[in-house]
Amino acid sequence: MSTIERRGAVELRAAGGRRLEGYAATFHTEARIGRFREIIKPGAFRSSLLAGKDILALVDHQPGQLLARTSAGTLRLSEDARGLKFEIDVPQTTLGNDILALAESRNLGGMSFGFRATDEAWPKADTRELRSVELIEVSVVQAFPAYGETSITARSAGAVGASLSRAQRYMETVR
Repeated sequence: MSTIERRGAVELRAAGGRRLEGYAATFHTEARIGRFREIIKPGAFRSSLLAGKDILALVDHQPGQLLARTSAGTLRLSEDARGLKFEIDVPQTTLGNDILALAESRNLGGMSFGFRATDEAWPKADTRELRSVELIEVSVVQAFPAYGETSITARSAGAVGASLSRAQRYMETVR
């Protein structure tokens, strides 16, 4: 079995009530992953979403910190021209309450996703293109996601956003 990779991404906002929404990944956004650059191509999530497997919404990629899942209908994922869009119905649990409060106060780092690459290309020695992935999970990240343009907005508190600098991004790979 191939390695599950994890990447940070783009945008997270509290959408009023108990819902988080945004983008867990965006297309054509470059991330620096160790010694190479990585770009997600449009359509990279299509086959994974069509497969209908249960995909989880976690906090910091931790299986013991479950927020939602597609099989329960509490996580909804779709791919549009911008990237991988998500909606999470936040549970009324201590974890859910904490994450919602952090999102509303703009104290979260962004979103991330765990995947296995199923189709990739290396157009340059230092550039990887993800053309198709098996999506395992999306995660609310409390610190530093890898992909740029990360923003967290508490729309219910007035649509304000916070961005992370490139120096704050990170990537975590789990074997």
